[in-house]
Amino acid sequence: MSFSQKQLDYFRLANHRWNIKSGATRSGKTFMDYFVIPKRIRSLAGCGGIVVILGNTRGSLQRNIIEPMQNIWGDFLVSDIKTNNTATLFGENVYCLGADSVSQVDKIRGASVKYCYGDEVATWCPEVFNMLKSRLDKDYSIFDGTCNPDSPNHWFKKFIDSDADIFYQQYSIDDNPYLPDSVKENIKLEYAGSVFYDRYILGKWAASDGLVYPMFNPDLHICDEVPPDGEYYISIDYGTLNPCSMGLWCIDHKNTIAYRIKEFYHSGRGGRQFTDEEYYAELLKLADGFPVQSVIIDPSAASFIACIKHHGFFPVRKASNAVIDGIRYTSSLLSGGHLRFHRSCKNSVDEFLSYRWDSASSSDSVIKENDHAMDDLRYFSYSVLRRLGW
Repeated sequence: MSFSQKQLDYFRLANHRWNIKSGATRSGKTFMDYFVIPKRIRSLAGCGGIVVILGNTRGSLQRNIIEPMQNIWGDFLVSDIKTNNTATLFGENVYCLGADSVSQVDKIRGASVKYCYGDEVATWCPEVFNMLKSRLDKDYSIFDGTCNPDSPNHWFKKFIDSDADIFYQQYSIDDNPYLPDSVKENIKLEYAGSVFYDRYILGKWAASDGLVYPMFNPDLHICDEVPPDGEYYISIDYGTLNPCSMGLWCIDHKNTIAYRIKEFYHSGRGGRQFTDEEYYAELLKLADGFPVQSVIIDPSAASFIACIKHHGFFPVRKASNAVIDGIRYTSSLLSGGHLRFHRSCKNSVDEFLSYRWDSASSSDSVIKENDHAMDDLRYFSYSVLRRLGW
């Protein structure tokens, strides 16, 4: 097993109360933890207190931590997470809990924690982290944690910069000497031109400001021709008073390009408000002549979803509304040349040029203006194309 010098430094020197690594994706910051975790657990065997592993969700812990450790150490030393939210790791019963809300960690409220490992800490509910600080109450209690960087105003970055007893490392993608250069270059291209390049390539805690999709290039992304056939979907951001945006997409699997071939856009603020039945009539017009696989729609559009299902013509899929993850994935698709927009899709093009981050916010958020075509684009990208692994 080979380790980088930075990973070895962590293994040898990270002996503070708080030991934290932040940085780029695929930078190697988590790999050493598959060896640090057993080291911590065995060194504290027999000491008072419980062992806890916290992550964004229990499912992400199983994928990110448990399964890679099973591949190294085997199922006997590392069990799956059981239905009671515990796993047996290196002879110790360990609580494995999601940290996205305070209610998820009620099992450790009031408990004394001797060791905690934290995965994706920047995604946690901050109240969970504040509770954890009071639970690490032994003089030997210790924490290891990793995260991708976020805004410089993020609550976890403020903790990292505090006077607490912290060992801290920051990783860029080039800190991983075992990742092939060709893979590094492809990942760099995927995030080029966005705030996510600074965070997921350079490993910086970078502010989100300016255009959300600065990599959008009319010369590259606008087209005059579309494929004669392919796999068709319609994405919808529904609104009654606010605009309703629908896009018809054709997926060209051979060339891994998705084309927005036409769109519908109507604002109830600038004209008459449409009923669900009137919007359904526009949906039929948009789909006319195309074998639409399914309609991907804003999950909060309950009445329009019911209307579409009532007619029984289109399969309906509720879109994922993970805004920042969806924007990040859409950014990589644009940078990778996987999205095209027919010249007739004027509302989409106009929104690309005005869709901006809210620089006044302390966390990642977009200005909720000129964003409805951008929302239906994100629904399609994150709920359809992500499943294809583009």
